[in-house]
Amino acid sequence: MLNTRTTSARSARGDAALWTVLAAATGYGFWDAGSASLTLDLVLPLAVLAVAVPWSRRRPGAAVVLVNGLCVMGLADASTPGNAHVLSLAALSCLLGARVAEARRPLLVLAGCAAVDLATCAVLRAQPVWWFYALTVLPAALLLPWLAGRHWRGRRQLVREGWRLARGLEERQHLVAERARLTERAEIAADMHDSLGHALSLVALRAGALELSPDLTDRDRADLADLRGTIADAVEQVRETVAVLQDPPGRDTGAGLPVNDTVEDLLSRAAASGVPVRWERRGASPPLSCLVERGMYRVVQEALTNATKHAPDCSISVRITHEPDRTRVNVVNAVPSAGGPAHAGAGPASGVGRGLIGLQERVTVLGGSLRTGSGSGGFHVTAVLPHRATTAARTGTPAPGPVTAPGRPAGIHGSASPTGTARRPDPDPGMAPDPIRAGDPDTAPGEVLPESAERLASVRSDARRRSALAFVAPVVAAVFFVPSAVYLAWQLTTSVLPPSRYDELTPGVPRTELALLLPARAYPYPPDHARSAPRPPGARCEFYRSGRDLLDEVDLYRLCWSGGTLLTKDTVPAGRP
Repeated sequence: MLNTRTTSARSARGDAALWTVLAAATGYGFWDAGSASLTLDLVLPLAVLAVAVPWSRRRPGAAVVLVNGLCVMGLADASTPGNAHVLSLAALSCLLGARVAEARRPLLVLAGCAAVDLATCAVLRAQPVWWFYALTVLPAALLLPWLAGRHWRGRRQLVREGWRLARGLEERQHLVAERARLTERAEIAADMHDSLGHALSLVALRAGALELSPDLTDRDRADLADLRGTIADAVEQVRETVAVLQDPPGRDTGAGLPVNDTVEDLLSRAAASGVPVRWERRGASPPLSCLVERGMYRVVQEALTNATKHAPDCSISVRITHEPDRTRVNVVNAVPSAGGPAHAGAGPASGVGRGLIGLQERVTVLGGSLRTGSGSGGFHVTAVLPHRATTAARTGTPAPGPVTAPGRPAGIHGSASPTGTARRPDPDPGMAPDPIRAGDPDTAPGEVLPESAERLASVRSDARRRSALAFVAPVVAAVFFVPSAVYLAWQLTTSVLPPSRYDELTPGVPRTELALLLPARAYPYPPDHARSAPRPPGARCEFYRSGRDLLDEVDLYRLCWSGGTLLTKDTVPAGRP
């Protein structure tokens, strides 16, 4: 409410200031006219301006029509068509262009005003000077300020769109920072799943082994059973935490993982914890990048974690084969026998396959491939990693799809992509598109531009179109009006008979002797009262202007000829009787 009142007060002050300026111009024109009518030339225009200026905000077209009516009153004046209301007309026409976005209706208003001006000249049978004024000065006061107002509006709109885009970019930077924070949280959660989950699984395995010790009492065995159950619950809580904080597919994982141990250290700790694991390494160990080394570590760690959870009593075989350009990691855990532990074939109640889904993403980002499923000898997890992480693999991440093992045997269970084909990740719905990138001419064909880029392009296009119109419209107007105005000015200036030469003309002298004193041509537009003035019988009369003033009516000289001899000469006063 307060903002609305402030805006209304500011608008009222602006209207008052504009009315004051236009009223001052009107008062100066009234004072300069001298013998003007107080009511028609001062009071009435001030009242019209008091109505038109506030209307210029709600009905700018009607305001222009009102002020154009004041200019029409000037065309009906017998002394001169020019008056100070042209300034008011230009000001309100400029406001019309600045306050109305469309162009069709304002152009109709301007064309209607020009038509009224010309019709007034035709009805009043105005002199050529009035026609010249109606064809040049009034159209210029209507069209050119309107174009200037539209250009001003376009500039303001372009600035507003630029600031809006800047605010959008600032908000996008905040979103990027927030996304980076959430991504870091998700990576921490994934590391908790990989590292802490593996460690808890080994602790649970040791607790299960201690339960079988013959030296323990029944109470100790119950305590160890509770401890093993608590550890299992902790592992499930870790998995649930990862499920909540897991980043969408397509994130660049594998960097910044807190892995300091080697694969051999990981396997040695597992064997020391009672896990039946054996491993071998084939081929010369090449220099691997840090990302590939950590990826290989995570493959083995996740495979051991799932194997100890789902088949703790079955043997695990790990084989690392170094080839010339890639390293193959193969982990196989045997299928438990039918009389094995009851929980051997049981999968987790929730979060099935989350570890393998994250593992699939990690391996694919490095440019490798991961396959999981049943095979000869048990359940296989096979990862193929390049010795150097490829940059092409980072542009897109495959969407992991479920891999169903026939009969779902006990072992390493999870989900992975059945085809291994990569696709471009879907954009994050919480991220704002980059308007600068989207507006780049190098944008791929068919790519949808964001709304901000489309609006900015539209505003720029409108600004260019208005600038072109502001240049073309005066040229087009000049093509139509300038030739006629030049021709009229040429007629008026070449039919001038200076008073000194008029005094040298003597009646009764032949035209041949007076040819050097006469102008090139006679004035072709004498007023009706001059044409109807009495003349000598049988004489032919010609009219000449006494001055070169194009915007004011001057006295006319009438020369009447008979048979090539000057009969009479007289002066027709300016203005109508």
